[in-house]
Amino acid sequence: MLQQVNGHSSGPDAHGGEALREDLQEFLGQEAPLHLLDDLTKVNPVTLETVLRCLQARYMADTFYTNAGCTLVALNPFKPVPQLYSPELMREYHAAPQPQKLKPHIFTVGEQTYRNVKSLIEPVNQSIVVSGESGAGKTWTSRCLMKFYAVVAASPTSWESHKIAERIEQRILNSNPVMEAFGNARTLRNSNSSRFGKFIQLQLNRAHQMTGAAVQTYLLEKTRVACQASSERNFHIFYQVCKGASADERLQWHLPKGATFFWLPNPERTLEEDCFEVTREAMLHLGIDTPTQNNIFKVLAGLLHLGNIRFADSEDEAQPCQLMDDAKCSVRTSASLLWLPEDPLLETLRIRTIRAGRQQQVFRKPCSRAECDTRRDCLAKLIYARLFDWLVSVINSSICAGPDSWTTFIGLLDVYGFESFPNNSLEQLCINYANEKLQQHFVAHYLRAQQEEYAVEGLEWSFVNYQDNQTCLDLIEGSPISICSLINEECRLNRPSSAAQLQTRIESALASSPCLGRDKLSREPSFTVVHYAGPVRYHTAGLVEKNKDPVPPELTRLLQQSHDPLLKVLFPTDLEEKSREEPQNRAPVLTVVSKFKASLEQLLQVLHSTTPHYIRCIKPNSQGQAQTFLQEEVLTQLEACGLVETIHISAAGFPIRVSHQNFVERYALLRRLCPRTTSGTQSRSPNEGRSEWNPQAEEATLQPLLQDILRTLPTLTQAAATPGDPAEAMPAPVHCGRTKVFMTDSTLELLEHGRAHVLEQCARCIQGGWRRHQHRKQERQRRAAVLIQAAIRSWLTRKHILRLHTAATVIKRAWHKWRIRMAFLASKELDGVEEKHLSQAPRSPSSFPLPQAQTWLLGAIIRLWPLGLVLANAAVGAGGFQRKLVVWACLQLPTSSPSSHTVQTAQEQDGVTSIRALPQGSIKFHCRKSPLRYADICPEPSSYSVTGFNQILLERHRLGHV
Repeated sequence: MLQQVNGHSSGPDAHGGEALREDLQEFLGQEAPLHLLDDLTKVNPVTLETVLRCLQARYMADTFYTNAGCTLVALNPFKPVPQLYSPELMREYHAAPQPQKLKPHIFTVGEQTYRNVKSLIEPVNQSIVVSGESGAGKTWTSRCLMKFYAVVAASPTSWESHKIAERIEQRILNSNPVMEAFGNARTLRNSNSSRFGKFIQLQLNRAHQMTGAAVQTYLLEKTRVACQASSERNFHIFYQVCKGASADERLQWHLPKGATFFWLPNPERTLEEDCFEVTREAMLHLGIDTPTQNNIFKVLAGLLHLGNIRFADSEDEAQPCQLMDDAKCSVRTSASLLWLPEDPLLETLRIRTIRAGRQQQVFRKPCSRAECDTRRDCLAKLIYARLFDWLVSVINSSICAGPDSWTTFIGLLDVYGFESFPNNSLEQLCINYANEKLQQHFVAHYLRAQQEEYAVEGLEWSFVNYQDNQTCLDLIEGSPISICSLINEECRLNRPSSAAQLQTRIESALASSPCLGRDKLSREPSFTVVHYAGPVRYHTAGLVEKNKDPVPPELTRLLQQSHDPLLKVLFPTDLEEKSREEPQNRAPVLTVVSKFKASLEQLLQVLHSTTPHYIRCIKPNSQGQAQTFLQEEVLTQLEACGLVETIHISAAGFPIRVSHQNFVERYALLRRLCPRTTSGTQSRSPNEGRSEWNPQAEEATLQPLLQDILRTLPTLTQAAATPGDPAEAMPAPVHCGRTKVFMTDSTLELLEHGRAHVLEQCARCIQGGWRRHQHRKQERQRRAAVLIQAAIRSWLTRKHILRLHTAATVIKRAWHKWRIRMAFLASKELDGVEEKHLSQAPRSPSSFPLPQAQTWLLGAIIRLWPLGLVLANAAVGAGGFQRKLVVWACLQLPTSSPSSHTVQTAQEQDGVTSIRALPQGSIKFHCRKSPLRYADICPEPSSYSVTGFNQILLERHRLGHV
């Protein structure tokens, strides 16, 4: 049994209550560790007092974010803390493996939504609901979340996509100052209060990169243009134009310094939001060029001058009201700035046109002073509302991506906070109605639905008495009778409605509702509604007229006559022509309440289709002072938002709920950690038998698998526990319901860790098998490559050897052929010499004595023949000393007289000597070896024998004996 501690319980046992208070005081006395508790579910006991003290301790320690189970509590610091929202801190939360283990921050919620989108867990689309009172910091929180997504959701791979992403991010961020300038204003509780609701849809593509955004607005408080409460201001843009315009622009827009305007109260107060240059630069980035900006600011200046038109009471009801003395100049200036004709403008404001009868006869009736003021205000509200809608459409066209370029989105809902002023009208009723719907959505999503689901699934649960606001919603929007239905009915009735009569109808028709009250001491007609954040008194005066939001047709026709380019876009003429062609018995125009209710239902449908995340903004004090924590004001907000009940259920319940089928499909791998006992359970798969689907049979199949998976939890717990820490070895809390498995965050983390471990083992097994297969494949490929290489090398070697053998054979044949030819030539030469010797033998020179002169000449020829051979074979350019040595060696003669020399002929020589064998002096003759076979062999001595042309027959004895 899960026991709950109810912070509102008070029993009759005084001793038990006193003991509890003593324990509480003892716990609360330990102030030091309170600021270290980053989750309010860790305080014990969970009461408003303990939660309040914990928040106060953290706030005084400059820790402004605290978890409250499934909700983030954000305290407004009321001072700049730049290091708390730096881009470095954004990247730190984005890069953290587990951001929830870091300090609580709005970046934790942003990163959780971004990772949920990436995980593709249904529902994929995410939404963040930023709620709280006016001035609690909702607008700042939404702005920081947009900057966070612009930083983390932009990771382009190419330079071109990087430029596109930067342009989209810049446009999305620049939409904030523009919308805040035209839609925010200073109120009694907040200097930058959003006077409209907006839902920003950040669009992501398949790569989870931000490709665009879309903005949807709800219920602009356009009455603020013409009516501001005491100590409040108009929209920021009017003050920016008046304070930031240059001298030329002031002259062009007729805004002299020191000029007073009725619709511009408290101009002497300068706020941080009065930055005209930031707004102009942001508009320029959104595609609004400078001429269009000047046109917008000129129209706004015309509205300020329009507010200075004042009427006086007419003495004759048949005559229109007269202008005040100082109003004529304002009419002329306003008409010139709006490019309207002055006389038709004044006539439209003072005279009403009525169409009556079947013939639609036109009647003109002068208006009273109050009616003239109403028509003037209506004209200003109509222009400003159209201008605001046009700006939203321009922003969407600039930042919105095509339907094919994005797949998922993250929504940021920033709506007006709960409001309660001294004078509350239709605007506050709609705002508080929207907060009631959002509170009910939170209650239904996290409190009531969780408890009811536990009961349906069979969990033992001690219910918490949470604060349900369904009774208040039935009072406001219930059927068949409610406040909205009665107000709409008064608008449909063709009769004047008084404030007292509307009060009487509401009190009489809804007297049985416990959330309806009445202030009997109030002199003004009003009724009180007890909201979840406290009672609010609404004045009925002007309630019906605001709900009708009547726009006289002549005002629209007047604006269609304008020559201003912007007003021509805001008020096209074709719409009026179409409206004239419509039948007169058409359905009544939707009221403000009906339109707002329809848009709110549309918004809730979007929220129900997404995974919601909640950020509760708390205002420490209403004065906007830093380091000031007023317990009474914070306590009221904690009680109103049901924060304590949220902490109870989040701390003691099971925030994670998974169906049996999804649980088995995701964690069936954990069965590998335990030995399998039954073969039947192992063989069956939850996906088998889909063709004949039976819920009971499928549940019977899933139950054994669930039990097998849950039996692995002790093993996982022991594996994850720290040695020596028995607390961590406790089994993880998990409950198996009828159709779902309920568990805590710690159990989910344990299961995911075990699943990751099993997947890692499987991955290692797959990697081992794959590597083994790759190794074997590479080994086979290596062996095949070796065989192929060996075969190719063998073939190449054989081919090379064959070529060498063929070449050697050719060379050998040529060499043998050449040798045979040379031998043949030598033999032929020798045979020719012998024949010549035989033929010349009888006339041998040795038998005839020669004269002495012929003998000397023959000796000289024989001597000088080597010289001619040497000179003929000498290198080109050989000369000088070398040539002289050769000549001297060849001409060297004996020192005896010439007569003593004798020349012996060839017939008388004893043998043949080669010139290379008988060198003269130191000269060496390097002659090429004769190719003749027997050239170097000295033959038998015979007369007149010659062995070759390069062989020189020399005389062995003396030349002079012949």
